[in-house]
Amino acid sequence: MPKIGRMRSSRFLASSIGVACAAVLALPAALPAAAATPAAPALDTTSASEQSATSAQAASAGAPAVDAVTASPSGRTQSLPLVPRATDRGLGPTAAEQGLGRRDVRSFSLVGVVWDDPDTELFGRVQVRTRARGTTHWSGWQDVETHNHEHAADPDTAERASSRVRGSTAPLWVGESDGVEVRVRAEVSGRTAAPGVQVLPDGLRLELVDPGTGVPDAVSTQATAPATAPAAGPVADPPPVGTPVDASRLGGLTVESAAASAVNADLAPLGATVIPALSRTATEAGLADLEPGMKPYIGPRPRIVTRRGWGADEKLREPDFLYTKKVQAAFVHHTASGNNYSCGEAASVIRSIYRYHVVSSGWRDIGYNFLVDKCGNIYEGRAGGVAKAVMGAHTLGFNTNSMGIAVIGSFGTTKPPAAAVTGIAKLTAWKLGLYRANPQGKTDLISGGGNLYAKGKKVRLNVISGHRDGFATECPGGRLYGKLGTTRSEAARYQGR
Repeated sequence: MPKIGRMRSSRFLASSIGVACAAVLALPAALPAAAATPAAPALDTTSASEQSATSAQAASAGAPAVDAVTASPSGRTQSLPLVPRATDRGLGPTAAEQGLGRRDVRSFSLVGVVWDDPDTELFGRVQVRTRARGTTHWSGWQDVETHNHEHAADPDTAERASSRVRGSTAPLWVGESDGVEVRVRAEVSGRTAAPGVQVLPDGLRLELVDPGTGVPDAVSTQATAPATAPAAGPVADPPPVGTPVDASRLGGLTVESAAASAVNADLAPLGATVIPALSRTATEAGLADLEPGMKPYIGPRPRIVTRRGWGADEKLREPDFLYTKKVQAAFVHHTASGNNYSCGEAASVIRSIYRYHVVSSGWRDIGYNFLVDKCGNIYEGRAGGVAKAVMGAHTLGFNTNSMGIAVIGSFGTTKPPAAAVTGIAKLTAWKLGLYRANPQGKTDLISGGGNLYAKGKKVRLNVISGHRDGFATECPGGRLYGKLGTTRSEAARYQGR
């Protein structure tokens, strides 16, 4: 097993193609025949594939026809431009209220609003109402969290500087719907804006996300059912690029899917949908092998649903993996997407957030490193390897040498489920343990710039912090933030401290 020092190298990009090449070299000469994947119907002109290849602004205007019965495994995004409301139509871009009236649309389950400039904030109120699919029942008006710009890549990074990045609200999960109405009203300092002054961002669009069926690429049964759990510990650095790929040996996996799976090769077989839990003894033994002579303070590795397990379309994200040096801290978030989902729907919610982050917001991948649902299930987030120091886009100014964990839901006034809090504790006990971090300790991070700390300032933070500790925001919600003390003590106990 490679030494942990090798893994903690300086920040670098690793090619998905290169990782997939190494995975191919490690495969047996023959793989079992793969199961067939359902064929996907043609996507809208506002689909993720076309927006990723060209630009989000290329989406055609107007509402598309009602959805067909079949659904695309990889999902779909409809992007509809907002217009001034009836009373403000003569004001053009200075209209204080924009929106769309009730309309039929193709099936979707998550909504959000985006705009052109990611550095512009939306000061106002965004509300949507939706019609449950195949019914005549319309929901009441639901608020969409508008302050979302603090969930982003750090200033002056390539991801943040990309021309694809757009301003965005938080996403809101509404369940399967085929009708929508939206209104966006500008507010300044708590008061309605005066006419004639532009107070809403340019280019407002309503994003309607269909998560798809999430049926993964065909994969051999051997790849998804390991007979024995491999040892714990960080995976090796990605291999060099340049080796030709023999696609016939990927067992039905796409090159992109193989790459996303191969970075977890020390933890689960290629194509695995789950990284199995590991006993305390086995986990400690793995870390002791990496750092002989040191007491292994680390929690048992928890069960983690892989990207393949939740049905990620690996062709949406950018092909390279971005790493930082180490993991000194964990920032806890909530997705602010609402609590009206079941644990059985969690994978669909994650696929929707992933698509919203990449297609609608223009990020390189989903922003969080991990997600936890209300039942405490843990999911791999941004691609690059669950044991590795993957650079996320979760805490503006503090994405370097940290990881972001988002609990799916909104916890400003709602108490977070105990299972979710325990999930965070188990995950941080293991992941922070790989990097010798004490969950009850403090650490120094250098700010990349934000509204609390200037760029370059050394900031002392709790090893397990809330998003609001690094940026002036409500995230992760007051009720979840209030549970972080419990999380720290539980994580330390899992580590054997």
